Order: sequence, then C-alpha cells, then structure tokens
Amino acid sequence: MSRKKTRALLALAGLLTATAACGGGGEAGDGPVTLDYVMWVDSQVPAYKQCADAFTKKNPDITIKLSSVAWAQYWQNLTTQVVSGTAPDVFRDSVAYYPQFAKNNQLLDLTEYVERDKVDLGQYQKGLADVWVRDGKRYGLPLDWDTIGVFYNKDQVKEAGLDPAGFGEWTWNPQDGGTFEKAIAALTVDEKGRRGTDPDFDKEHVKVYGIAPDYNTGALGQTGWAAFAASNGFKYLDKNPFGTKYFYDDPKLAETIDWFAGLIKKGYAPPYDKQSALGGDAVLQGGKTAMVMAGSWMAKPYLDNKTLNLAVAPLPVGPEGRRSPINGVSDAIYAGTKHKEEAWQWVKFTASAECQDLVAATTEVLPAITTSSEKALAAHEAAGRDVKPFVDEAKAPGGTFLLPVTDNADKINEIMDAAVASVLLGDADAKTALPKANTDVNALFQ
Repeated sequence: MSRKKTRALLALAGLLTATAACGGGGEAGDGPVTLDYVMWVDSQVPAYKQCADAFTKKNPDITIKLSSVAWAQYWQNLTTQVVSGTAPDVFRDSVAYYPQFAKNNQLLDLTEYVERDKVDLGQYQKGLADVWVRDGKRYGLPLDWDTIGVFYNKDQVKEAGLDPAGFGEWTWNPQDGGTFEKAIAALTVDEKGRRGTDPDFDKEHVKVYGIAPDYNTGALGQTGWAAFAASNGFKYLDKNPFGTKYFYDDPKLAETIDWFAGLIKKGYAPPYDKQSALGGDAVLQGGKTAMVMAGSWMAKPYLDNKTLNLAVAPLPVGPEGRRSPINGVSDAIYAGTKHKEEAWQWVKFTASAECQDLVAATTEVLPAITTSSEKALAAHEAAGRDVKPFVDEAKAPGGTFLLPVTDNADKINEIMDAAVASVLLGDADAKTALPKANTDVNALFQ
C-alpha cells in the first residue's frame, strides 16, 4: 500500500480535477516506442529506474519514461486522465481505485497476455494475485506486499524496565487489553514522571503516551484497528474481493473500537482531536509516544532513523491468534494506450523476478515474488535491520487477511470514518454508531 493515508486514498476516488496530462507515450506504429510510466513513491524511483534500464537493454526499441507524482495529486491527475483519454500508458495502481477503473473499462484486461506468456501466478505471496481479478478479468500482477508491526522506542522501553524479548509473545483482548495494554501503560509517563501503572498517574497531563494509534484509517483500519478486530473474530464482508454485504455491525468490531477509545480515556493514547490531523508518525518523531503501529514500508526510514532508537515487534496475539492485514500494489495498463503489447512487456517485467530482485536489493519494499522477498529480507539483515516480524506474520498459516476490495470505496470510507471518529471522540458508543453506519454502507449496494 504505499498507501500513505487511507483517508487520502479513498476520499479522492471520485474527484475529477482538471489537470494537464501528457499520456499516450507517442504515436502508434513501427519503430521505437516510449512508454509513460507513473508512480507515487519518490523513494522507489531509483529501484524502478534500474528495472527500466534492464528492460530497455533487453528491449532496445522500448524506452520507459518514469515519473513520480505526490500521493494526493497522483489520484486527482489520474482520475481526470482516464476520463479524458490522456492517461499514462502504465501506472501504479491501488486496490481502492482499481474497482472504479475496471468497472468503467479504463484498464486493459491482461488475462490473454498472462495465459499466452504463461506467467506463473504461484510465484507470488499467497492471495496477492487474486485481488486483481474482477468478473474473470485480470487487471494487474503483484509488485510488493506489506504487513503491520509495532515500532517501539528502545530507549523508552529500557527506561520503563520492559524486556523487548517478550514483545513477540504479547497478548491482547478487548476486555483488559492483555499484556499489550500492560506494556502500553508502563510506557506512558505523565509530566511528573509517573507511569500509567502508577495509581497516581495523571491522565490529564501526559508527557509521553504509550502508543499513538493511527486514527485516520477510515473503512479499512489498515494501520489501526484492523489487525485487532480480525484477531477478535471480525471479518469485513461476505466475500473478498467484490463482496456486497459488509459486517461493520459485528459486536467484535465494536469491542475493538471501544478498546481503542478506552486507551484515550485512560490517557495511554493521544486524544483523537489532537492527533488525528498529525498522525502517529509526527507524535513518534516528536518523542511524544513510545510506540506506533505501521506497515513494513516504514521499516527502512524508521530503523535507519538517526534521532530515534527504534525496533519493530510483531502485533499482539488476540483471542483468535495474531492477524495482520496484507496488502500490495500492481501496475495497470491504461485501456486507451496505443502501445498495448509494449506496455504488457513492461508490466510483465516489473512483475518478474528479474525486476523484483533489483527492487529487493534496495530494501524499499518487500517484493511480491516469494524468492525476491527472501532476498529483500537478507538485504535488510545485511544493513542491520531486523524486519523478521513482518515476514513471520506473512508466513504464518492464517496469519494474514486481505483488505476489502469493493465498489463504493470512497463513500464507504466517508461513512465509516465518521462513525469510528464519533466513538474515538467520545461522542458515541460503538455498539450504536457502527450498526447504523453498516446499514448506510450496505444501502450503497442495493
């Protein structure tokens, strides 16, 4: 995912903002071809530039013109371009946007190409290839994957007298929070130096919070409540991808959201109205929290941080085990490209081991191909980073679940974001707010 903020990703899905575009990659015909290829993550450009150079060396008549656009502007531009017929030949796609593009016939169906060239779909991390199929048509091949972990400040953990060796065995439940909440309490410090475990702890004057959850996770909860709700027995909808009945009214989800609201009430987590605009990252960077939950895409910037002494632990084990959302991106081919075959050759290459091995060496992401992912893990280890918790979660039987892929993603996000926010603000009870929101969500499919 990157996948920076779920709110930004989903809320922009329907925008049609006018913008200049240069898609199309030149005129069709014989001779050299230049393909426009756009992504949204600047840090990944050098890795895919290596792939582009390797590809052109093998295909000298095809040049890749690679560019990167900031996250929000990327979707504004692209939504306009696919409508106006000026979209880039190939672009990085997200599970939140692709249903809309596919439904409107704006993406090239890759099924016949995949079958013709015998692409091995079994080489990818389990489940990732299935996401990009709608109504029997394939619109992408997996490029990478991510799971969620808990990044913690090692200095603050040491000051609290906690042994990080035990973090791999954290437990959680929505009633008392398990040993995970005990660790959060121990890491919370008020302005007089008293910890959350102290009866005299002052929740109104907190200096360092034990954890800063990501509140801006909308209908998905990817880096917030999702893993906890799933470990409590919650599932999003009747089938995935492209189900039509959501279960946001499940009491298991209400229990989970109420637990997060409880952390705020106890003073262990920042108030929603003070953190929601900033995000947990800003609180972490400011030294105001000991822990945050974030995706594996943050491993390199967090573990290489020269100011903060950070490490990562796996998510806690809930009533039904340890569960992490797993997500990834693909490259999509614009249906209106004048160079379908050349674009396919490039997309096939970015989804191949040759390209993903190059990406693995940069450690920017964990590649979708399992053998390439192992090489990325080795590269992280060589650089002194322990990212094993992310990989262990992905390897564990039943350890991951897919985020929902359906129509109406932007509207669902708007509904659920408001409902969850009302609970975290203390304005509503989850058992009341979530069932009402679920009724509104399911009405979108009727």
